[in-house]
Amino acid sequence: MSNRSIKFKGRLRFYLCAPLYLSILLVLLNIPCYFYNRNLGVCMTLFTGVYTITMFVLYFRCKPLLVNELINFATQYGTVQKKLLNEFEIAYALVDYNGKLLWVNNQFTELTGKDKNYHKSITSVFPSITKELLQSEDTLELALPLEDYHLRVSMHRIYFSGILNDTQILETGTDRNYLTAIYFFDETELNRCIQENEDQKMVVAQVYIDNYDEALESIEDVKRSLLVALIDRKVNTYFSKVDALVRKTDHDKYFIVFRHEHLKTLKADKFSLLEDVKTVKVGNTMAVTLSIGIGDTAASYSQNNEYSRMAIDLALGRGGDQVVLREGEKVTYFGGKAQQVERNTRVKARVKAHALRGIIESKERVIIMGHQISDMDSFGAAIGIYCAARTLDKKVQIVLNTVSSTLRPFRERFTEANGYEADMFLTREQAIEVCTPNTVVMVVDTNRPGNTECPEILKMTKNIVVFDHHRQTSDTIENPVLSYIEPYASSACEMVAEVLQYFTEGIKLASQEADSLYAGILIDTNNFMAKTGVRTFEAAAYLKRCGAEVTRVRKMLRNDMNDYKARAEVVRHAEVYRDAFAISVCPAEHIESPTIVGAQAANELLNITGIKASFVLTDYNGKIYISSRSIDEINVQLIMEALGGGGHLTIAGAQLEHYTITEVKHMLQQTIDKMIEEGDIKV
Repeated sequence: MSNRSIKFKGRLRFYLCAPLYLSILLVLLNIPCYFYNRNLGVCMTLFTGVYTITMFVLYFRCKPLLVNELINFATQYGTVQKKLLNEFEIAYALVDYNGKLLWVNNQFTELTGKDKNYHKSITSVFPSITKELLQSEDTLELALPLEDYHLRVSMHRIYFSGILNDTQILETGTDRNYLTAIYFFDETELNRCIQENEDQKMVVAQVYIDNYDEALESIEDVKRSLLVALIDRKVNTYFSKVDALVRKTDHDKYFIVFRHEHLKTLKADKFSLLEDVKTVKVGNTMAVTLSIGIGDTAASYSQNNEYSRMAIDLALGRGGDQVVLREGEKVTYFGGKAQQVERNTRVKARVKAHALRGIIESKERVIIMGHQISDMDSFGAAIGIYCAARTLDKKVQIVLNTVSSTLRPFRERFTEANGYEADMFLTREQAIEVCTPNTVVMVVDTNRPGNTECPEILKMTKNIVVFDHHRQTSDTIENPVLSYIEPYASSACEMVAEVLQYFTEGIKLASQEADSLYAGILIDTNNFMAKTGVRTFEAAAYLKRCGAEVTRVRKMLRNDMNDYKARAEVVRHAEVYRDAFAISVCPAEHIESPTIVGAQAANELLNITGIKASFVLTDYNGKIYISSRSIDEINVQLIMEALGGGGHLTIAGAQLEHYTITEVKHMLQQTIDKMIEEGDIKV
């Protein structure tokens, strides 16, 4: 507040202005002086002028000083009031409009070392309390962490209009006529107690050995007990460092409890146990990997246990060899850098096949859908499930909104002339119309609800089944009646081909059906060069026996000239970042399926010497699509997850809205830089 903006009123104004009023009287006296004597009149005029100027100067120069004295008097008025304010146990200060200290109490002096004669800006004492902050709001609270204190600052404006209404001394004239009272509450001890209470809360963790059976089978019988003992020792030694309680609940499972204060130590260590346990070697050819699920920040121990269970399920669903930390709705991932180990057993596929059959038999209709902008893997998996449901004489339909150039040759073979119903394929709107609570909704090749062809029908029925080979994220389809997620699988078509073999006896696939499934495997493995295991070839062999023709599939997967030219342009304009990452942009003009072309171009870029990972950005339908590929050195799935996407170690992608190509490219480069600095990526 400016002191010059304050106006006096009442008797005080009269007393202060009396000399100015007297100057008017002197001016009037000048007139008769001129009539009496001209020289006397001139002298009187000069005296009046000097007097008037002097009075005006004294008035305007003394007014601010007088205002300060009045404010100081008002603040310290009364012996009792003065004693209470000075000895107030809470630090208190009074500042003007510009933040200048007008008055402080003893507690403030003890806190800051500034006495009552210190009249500089409050900002010089507390830099975070700025002039702009003081002028922003009438009432404001903020935390003020200092080196030795944790202060809570409360600021309240005191308007002169409210103070001076009952007085006849001062009158305010502008909106700046206020002071600010600042209270400093020392919450150091309170925060210490709160933090100590938080640190004492118990964190629940569950540890699973991912490949326990496979690891034991790879060594001699006499060494198996030694391998188990060494794993136990690694787990117990690691968690004993944080004073944890470790209990083995099964041959491959551990239940662990420790205090919250130790969690930051484990996070800083990035859970080195994941890598340490891989060093256990007693003749086993397969490295042992762990999955760890941790629950924290819940209001009760039972809820933390539930969080840990959800976290371990997510870790296993993402392929294992990683830690998933769930803190309420926040999910954090550690590890997951290694390729998933392929399971040799088909027990799980057989169990899922029998469960799927039971679900379909109990319902009247089946609706199958994959992800948006369906690719060959999504389409082929949907066709496979269609064949399974049709053998049970159920009404089954597939949601397919758009047909890309890659899908068209396969889609055109499913016609009424070949024995298929006219309404075999549905649009999004049609699916919403026919879906009922008694409908089974089968989701393939994705586990994200927002990424499906028709997210609306997921809320129209509780009978949801998920078949996917992508790593799970926190954004997954909730409460499916059956979930079959195997990140080690090459494709959803591989998983469906396995399930078909156990679904029912004598199931037969037509050539076009077998071709669709085979094409899905072919594309997702980049012609059996990526993410290909024994079971991949077994699935391909099964489809070959069902009538899949390699040459026919290859012909149908050929690109037209525009797509081929676009792919060549992507490769030609690719930029090499950090000598290892190829980044390029796929043009969307004159291309029917630019995202598919972008994915193909990403595969092509891996053929360049020195390129460890490739990223192709495509601006299509208001979104920026990123297709990422690697051979085995770079985990592109981690990079895509950081950008809101996901996938596999060698094949991943992401979709971003409300960004330009340039912005997404910059974000991608920043993500790569950050992961290299933090050691998540090694170039």
